[in-house]
Amino acid sequence: MSVGLMTLDHRQHLSSPVQEMALTVVYPVHFVVNLPFEVVESVGEQASSRRALIDENARLRNQQLLNEARLQRLDQLERENIRLQGLLDSAYEVEHSVLIAELMRVDLDPYRHILQVDKGRRHGVFSGQPVIDAYGVMGQIDNLGRSSAVVRLITDPSHAIPVQVNRNGLRAIAYGTGRLRELDVPHLPNNADIRPGDLLVTSGLGGGFPSGYPVAKVTDVAQEPGHPFARVKAEPLAELDRSREMLLVRTRMRDPGRGDIDASAAYIMPEEPEDGS
Repeated sequence: MSVGLMTLDHRQHLSSPVQEMALTVVYPVHFVVNLPFEVVESVGEQASSRRALIDENARLRNQQLLNEARLQRLDQLERENIRLQGLLDSAYEVEHSVLIAELMRVDLDPYRHILQVDKGRRHGVFSGQPVIDAYGVMGQIDNLGRSSAVVRLITDPSHAIPVQVNRNGLRAIAYGTGRLRELDVPHLPNNADIRPGDLLVTSGLGGGFPSGYPVAKVTDVAQEPGHPFARVKAEPLAELDRSREMLLVRTRMRDPGRGDIDASAAYIMPEEPEDGS
C-alpha cells in the first residue's frame, strides 16, 4: 500500500507543495545556522586580503626606496663621469705628460691647506711636482712617501707661485692667504695695469711650474692715492674643495747653466707687508 502511494506520489508529484513548504520553513534555520560560519569565512578572506595589501604596500615602499637610492648613485656616477671627462680633456690639452692621482685625505687644520693623494715615489712623483685639476693649478707636491704624497695647495699661507697677467704679461707673485677662495697679489705698483677679471697664469719663473697654466682670476683691485702698492685679490680657478681627482704634471724645469731645477724652490714664505701697503 505504502509502496503504491510512493509510486503514485513520484508519478504525480503530490508531495511537491509539502516539500516546498518544508524547504521554505527550514531555509531560515539553515541560514541562521550557517551565518556565523559564512561571516567568519568572509572576515578571514578580508583579513587575508588586507594583510596581502599591507605586505604588497610594504614591498613597494621598500622597492621605491631602493630605486631612489639607485637613482642617487646613478646621479653621482653621472656627475663623476662628467668630472672625469673634464679631467681627461684637461690632460689632453696639457702639453706635458701627466699622472692621475686620487684624493685620500684632507688636513682639517684650518691654517694648513694640504691634501694627501694616492701616488708616491714608486709612481715617479717628485718633490715640488705641479698639481692641477681640470680648471687650474691646485698646488705642489710637498712631502713624499712610497705610495702616497702630500699636496700643499696654493691657498696655504706658506705657499707662493709666480704668475703673470695673461692680458699683458705683467709679472707678480700670488700668495696663499689661508682662505680657500682667495689669493693675495702684493707688491704691484699702484699704477700697475691690472684689473678685475684679469686671468693670472703661471709665468714659468722660479722653476716650480711650466708657464701658461691658469691659476686665478683677479677679483678686486684697490689703487689708493698715496699708497705705493695696489691691493690685489684673486680667486683660484681650481676646485680646491671639490676635486677628488687631480693631475700631477711630469716635468722638471731646466736651467741651461744648472740643469734640472728643484721645483720646491717655488715655495716662498710671504714677506711681512710694508707699512701702508
